[in-house]
Amino acid sequence: MDAIRDNNVLKFRVDYLSTIKQKDGGDDKQVSAIDTEEALLAPKRISQVTSYILKHFDSKTKRNEYYTLNGKREYGFNALFATQSIPMAIKYYEEFKAQQEALPESQRLKVGIIYSYAQNDEVKEYSDLDSESNEDTSTLPQSQREFLDSAIDDYNKMFKCNFDSSGEKFQNFYKDFSLKLKNKELDLAIVVNMFLTGFDATTLNTLFVDKNLHYHGLLQAYSRTNRILNSTKSFGNIVCFRDLRDETDAALALFSDENAKGIIFLRTLEEYLKGYTDDKGKKHKGYLELVKELQEKFPLDDFASATLSESEAKEFLSLFGSILKLRNILECFDDFSDSLNERDRQDYQSHYLDHYDRLKSKSKAEKESILDDVEFQLELIKQVEVNIDYILKLIGERETSGKIPDDIMKLIDSSPSLRSKKDLLLRFINSISWQSDFYAYIAEEQAKELEIIIKKHHLKPKETKDFLTLSFERGELRVWGTELSKILPSLPLFGKASENSEPKRQAVKEDLQAFFERFKEFAILRDDDEA
Repeated sequence: MDAIRDNNVLKFRVDYLSTIKQKDGGDDKQVSAIDTEEALLAPKRISQVTSYILKHFDSKTKRNEYYTLNGKREYGFNALFATQSIPMAIKYYEEFKAQQEALPESQRLKVGIIYSYAQNDEVKEYSDLDSESNEDTSTLPQSQREFLDSAIDDYNKMFKCNFDSSGEKFQNFYKDFSLKLKNKELDLAIVVNMFLTGFDATTLNTLFVDKNLHYHGLLQAYSRTNRILNSTKSFGNIVCFRDLRDETDAALALFSDENAKGIIFLRTLEEYLKGYTDDKGKKHKGYLELVKELQEKFPLDDFASATLSESEAKEFLSLFGSILKLRNILECFDDFSDSLNERDRQDYQSHYLDHYDRLKSKSKAEKESILDDVEFQLELIKQVEVNIDYILKLIGERETSGKIPDDIMKLIDSSPSLRSKKDLLLRFINSISWQSDFYAYIAEEQAKELEIIIKKHHLKPKETKDFLTLSFERGELRVWGTELSKILPSLPLFGKASENSEPKRQAVKEDLQAFFERFKEFAILRDDDEA
């Protein structure tokens, strides 16, 4: 609890979804007491839960939104699915395979399953979830062992490897499974007890639960989702397909205090929309109030005819940044309906970027930061921006004849990465038919701009191209250490280096960084006669 209070890990958001309805109004708990296995393993229920996960997986894990991690573009997060028993895990795995058969390949999740012999699953719920062996599969019933081998065979085909359920090979499978889950190569892992304690993956943000959890085991399982990564991952997402409210409250009471809920869990949809007062008496404005304030203080009609003062611009940036942060949380609520329509949001986003760039340039010119007190949420904007191929597709569909429609221009202006390429797009549309090869055009423009940089700084042509090619491949421009020195002009063999050598190096870094950001989506560097 202290870790959440101290902002060392994220809060949780918990959904409790009813999956069994009795004619007499009974709930899941009553059904469980009557006939757990029959009711909870009913094919219709398994099918409905699977359908729900497939339908809501993208929104829960933010699968259509991207961020940069270790220099690479990543889309969304991944999830665990904790099930009551091995037979239940098997049924869910089969149902995911069946339902995904009807989906296009691009929409299918990469689903894996792993389990081994556990003497008593029910006991593990109360105490040590991690005591399920990750080594011993020899005592599994034959049917479960055979199914595990068939599932591992699916895994082998998916990732081009060669594991099975026997001895050392299963140990290696466990290690590989764990690594692929950490690296987000698996979208969803179906488990019984494995990975519910001691497993940390910052890219995992969602836990689906069809399992009775209690006390320490419950909090441990929840905590797989709340490791801090970036501003896109703002909380750990828990989706329970059985009512664990009492168990959650009991766990909090045992390991914390009665006021822990406000610290550990996110607020309700209504509180985020309408605002709330926290335990310390501080009032937090809701999304609806912030949007209303934005529209009243900064109406879109005024942006075209007036330039905000520096203080007004900073207020606008702070206000819109607060809206972006709240919207990032609200998007994971199934019932959230945005009061700010998409067109207006794109316009505000474009103005946000304009004023950010303006203040940033002024700050740089004055050699002092005037932006320290403004929290920018550029990463939250970047996660939903469109790519260049989508823009070209829209332009092609409209048969624009040399002019980009206003709505497409708004998309470009509201995108941090496309804004830097706006001139390239406009020149392409105005000078060449859109049916032409855009990437051939980009390659020519890239070569011209790189030649200007090389001549400006007297860089070594081949070494510079090799350096940038490698940078595009790894998704990162490393302008430190010896790599940059290799492309710089040679210093005199004798004599002192110029006093301006460091400013010159800095100028090279800035130009190469701007070039890299401008062309990294294309990653085109063609060899010439010097190669």
